[in-house]
Amino acid sequence: MAFSTIKDSITFHPLGDAAIVIQAGADIREEIHERVKQLFTCIEQHPFDGFVEAVQAFTNVTVFYEPYTVHQAAHLQTHNLSPYEWVKGYIEGLLEEKWQGGGQVKRRIVDIPVCYGGALGPDLEEVARINGLTSEEVVRIHTKGTYLVYMIGFAPGFPFLGGLTEKIAAPRRETPRMSIPKGSVGIAGKQTGVYPISTPGGWQLIGQTPLPLFRPNENVPSLLRAGDEVRFVQMSEKEFFSMKEAER
Repeated sequence: MAFSTIKDSITFHPLGDAAIVIQAGADIREEIHERVKQLFTCIEQHPFDGFVEAVQAFTNVTVFYEPYTVHQAAHLQTHNLSPYEWVKGYIEGLLEEKWQGGGQVKRRIVDIPVCYGGALGPDLEEVARINGLTSEEVVRIHTKGTYLVYMIGFAPGFPFLGGLTEKIAAPRRETPRMSIPKGSVGIAGKQTGVYPISTPGGWQLIGQTPLPLFRPNENVPSLLRAGDEVRFVQMSEKEFFSMKEAER
């Protein structure tokens, strides 16, 4: 797909005086996600003087930059342009020249082992009750799916996963928990996710993984990245504690 065919669906607007938001659509769906991924990759591979970082979200990419560096490097004092206007023009030109949209995107598949129910998944029975299912049916359906990582956010390494069937969707808890154990797997609406660190939260907890998702001492601290596909694999309580001990 040529950039000219989607150009009218991409909009730009400033975020303060040191960032620009590139909006790729309004809906949370795979087509928009792929567009966001292409935007992010293109900009990351062709940074400009003053570029700080690009951050992916569900439907947009935010590019952070250092205004003074952009002003000096682009000689804006002679062009009557603001740093935002120059960065916007640079990105538009870059996309016109380098856009690679429409190609097959290769996705990394990550299997996450989960021990469901009991003390590790205290809301599993509630999710089952809401949907008129047994706990075993909820686990079977949850492990049958493949989930797309739309973005990483809320907490370090927290994956927002799309693809959860309505069969096991459940609303957030009326009263959030003040502390959720690291590795807890939850459901909120039509999303599922994994808490990589202990944090307050209101998702319905159906299980827990011993696999660390946030690894602060590694070069890439998040196990998962936007664009990955996740599969959940059921494990026993004995396997859970054995693996958890091995990870220490």
